[in-house]
Amino acid sequence: MKFFVDTADIDAIAELNDLGMVDGVTTNPSIILKSGRNILEVTKEICALVDGPVSAEVVALEADAMIAEGRELAKIAENVTVKLPLTWDGLKACKVLTGEGKMVNVTLCFSANQALLAAKAGATFISPFIGRLDDINLDGMDLIEDIRTIYDNYGYETQILAASIRSVNHIHDCAVVGADVITAPPEIIKKLVSHPLTDQGLEQFMKDWAKTGQSIL
Repeated sequence: MKFFVDTADIDAIAELNDLGMVDGVTTNPSIILKSGRNILEVTKEICALVDGPVSAEVVALEADAMIAEGRELAKIAENVTVKLPLTWDGLKACKVLTGEGKMVNVTLCFSANQALLAAKAGATFISPFIGRLDDINLDGMDLIEDIRTIYDNYGYETQILAASIRSVNHIHDCAVVGADVITAPPEIIKKLVSHPLTDQGLEQFMKDWAKTGQSIL
């Protein structure tokens, strides 16, 4: 499974990238606001740092304007993925931009029907939002499973990019049901390494090593 980092924090991306943990990056207007950076500048910097797809989102609501913004964003670097909302206009823009050879991430997906439409429009990625479904007492993981089944049934090549990841359990469950990609904040990805038994075991090893009175160096 691919790991995308959901942030525009250059230092956080660089740290994970150095460990080989970054297959791509996703941003959105909220993340750009939090960064305090110009969208074109920070996207260009991220694209130079990582080899994989970097999602940059349009802010227009009508298809023609989305297409124009998408083309402008795609000029930043070859690995830019134009991020479009899952609306009828977004699907129109997706069809045009993918037809021009651009990568497209269709976002704000909350149903399998929406995901089916995005695949038929040629989306490179579909971004179902797990956490936001959980927030309204629906199981976000059920949506990932349904999309996986539909895409496999008909051979759609659109990659399932699980978004709105809130916990390490979300990442585990996405891997089990077959999401192609997860995008998560850096702090969630880093928590994957943690386990209390690892901490306990290391603490005991250190105590026993101290008793030997030895030194490796």
